[in-house]
Amino acid sequence: MAIINTGLLSKGLRSEFFARFEAAPTYYQDLTTRIASNSDLETYRWLGSVPRMREWGTGRVAEGLRTESYSVENLKYEATLEVDRDEIADDKTGQIRVRVAELAARAATHKDYLLAQLLMNGATDGFNSYDGVSFFNASHVSGASGVQSNLLTLDVQDEDGPSAEEFKAALKLAIAALLACKDDRGEPMAMTASGLVCVVPTTMYLTALEAVNASILNNTSNVLQGVARVIAFPWFTELTRWYLLKTDGVIRPFIFQDREPVEFTALTEESDEGFRREKFLYGVRARYRVTYGYWQYAVQMSFNEAT
Repeated sequence: MAIINTGLLSKGLRSEFFARFEAAPTYYQDLTTRIASNSDLETYRWLGSVPRMREWGTGRVAEGLRTESYSVENLKYEATLEVDRDEIADDKTGQIRVRVAELAARAATHKDYLLAQLLMNGATDGFNSYDGVSFFNASHVSGASGVQSNLLTLDVQDEDGPSAEEFKAALKLAIAALLACKDDRGEPMAMTASGLVCVVPTTMYLTALEAVNASILNNTSNVLQGVARVIAFPWFTELTRWYLLKTDGVIRPFIFQDREPVEFTALTEESDEGFRREKFLYGVRARYRVTYGYWQYAVQMSFNEAT
């Protein structure tokens, strides 16, 4: 039986896969600091602050890194499609090719998915930042910082979600909390309210856009107009919770530990699987890790229905 070449048997499929992969819209590049990894595990001891400039006086005063540290192991990820030879022979409309394009899109957005999991679980025990407590916590302490919180709540009138005015009020609180965060030397972490991103569930997206972009809210000039960018993550399951991130620091709220980039492999008619089982395999593989960076650049805001 002759195999109809739908492009699934040609090297062109690999270039098509990566064209789709590169074209998929993703956000992790803006929310993470990329660290090139050259081993199975990386240890970070530099998440404390560096010294402030001082008058020279009697000479230099060298200060080492803080003792706070944590290690992050790279993880291996894969996704594989199995296609029967007969399905390829009968594929007159390129439906299987569409599935491979979907595989490319899923692979491209996987790091965004991992970010969504870190955000959703950030207040849970075990999902810890470098200071040893959960990433979103009301009891962060680092050196001379004092006790600090990046875990906020606000009462709203409607259980179905906030109004644009209520979202604006929550955003003001979140910005104030972020700007108040201090490093381990007691110095402010965020110098300006720049590089701000609101990450919201899809159900809150239009409300957040209105709160951030409208020039007038509730017959009053909106002083927060344009202060932040709004993006929606479809993986959020808690629909009354959102996150404010500062993304223009040298170290961002999250770290993308890049060990081995995504690769695409096809095993077709000349492979063992293709000969013995008449099964063709199309798969992706990568090694990396998305983990927590500076908790001082992230605030979790939850809406509670007012009683």
